[in-house]
Amino acid sequence: MNNTIKLKGIAWNHTRGFTSVVATAQRFEELNPNVRITWEKRSLQAFADASLDELTNNYDLLIMDNPHVSIAARDNNLLAFDDYLDAGFIEELANNSVGKSHASYNVNNKQWTLAIDAATPIATWREDLINQQNIQIPKTWEDLLELTKTGKVAFASVPIDTLMHHYTLCAALGASLFESKTELAPRAIMIEAIKTYKKLVDLAPSYCLKMNPIHIAELMSSTDEIVYSPFNYGYSNYSKKNYANTILKAGGLVTFNGKPLRSVLGGAGIAVSSKTMHAEMAMKYAEFNAIEKTQSGFYFDFGGQPGHRKSWLNEYVNKQSNNFFKDTLQTLDDAIMRPQYYGYMYFQDHASPVVHEAVSGKISAEVAVDKMNALYAESHKF
Repeated sequence: MNNTIKLKGIAWNHTRGFTSVVATAQRFEELNPNVRITWEKRSLQAFADASLDELTNNYDLLIMDNPHVSIAARDNNLLAFDDYLDAGFIEELANNSVGKSHASYNVNNKQWTLAIDAATPIATWREDLINQQNIQIPKTWEDLLELTKTGKVAFASVPIDTLMHHYTLCAALGASLFESKTELAPRAIMIEAIKTYKKLVDLAPSYCLKMNPIHIAELMSSTDEIVYSPFNYGYSNYSKKNYANTILKAGGLVTFNGKPLRSVLGGAGIAVSSKTMHAEMAMKYAEFNAIEKTQSGFYFDFGGQPGHRKSWLNEYVNKQSNNFFKDTLQTLDDAIMRPQYYGYMYFQDHASPVVHEAVSGKISAEVAVDKMNALYAESHKF
């Protein structure tokens, strides 16, 4: 076994992000006996915050989100898949993207990450409780406010999620995001978006401000306290039988001023470090994760949330997940993609706590917006 190729990867510590790739690694090793792949995991927050320099120095494979790709491209942290994989395969992935998932990892006409996981905030609810309590699922923002007054609505609103929901409401109020280099959106709209969201937050349980999407999904599936979440980054695991105590039903977002809300694209992709000593094999394994057969098969079976469009339409995948994928695909297709300029992550990291302070009532919406736009202008100078 002296010729064994050893690859090490880093994912995040949820079934969706970890056991899925552990399963693909096991199968890949069975097909390639000279390969050993070890996956490690980090928290959801660390998943968003970690330094790419540090990660790519220590790991051959990374599960990462799309806003970091611009940094990776300029700093040469990753290898481009175009230089290793067949162009026809990459085109096939582009043609079968869920929303802008594939494009979100393409910078300077190079594909730096394969979108093996797709997600955006969607609505989830407890169908059993909705039926038992004769509750109407909200269709409009006004319906949502009314239901939230009952104490039965919760949603993730830690700083990063608060910022993503801010983008959603800015767009709903008519703003074109990220077009200027001096302000995220028109100042008046940003202020109105914060105030609009704060009205909802003030009606919801205060713990929402400390909850991430996993916390909300666990709460909804393990207790009868919450019947509805209007926008939470989707985790299909909680719509699968026997994963949690109770199954969640998933669907699209409420309307705002007559149009469905558009949430902000998340998800994750698999990338290969530019420091790896085994580029060809790492690329081969990444490709193995991205093919539709794997995505609709044991990647999904072992907890993964596919990024391949055919998997989202797959009858077996939907039957096993309470139609999670079919019922939310339109929301994914409509999702807003974050910008791909180099300094964006500086803005996201520093603006998230600012908008969170405003929604928490610690600072005014006006002060928050001015701080955010100063950060936004600064982020374009990197």
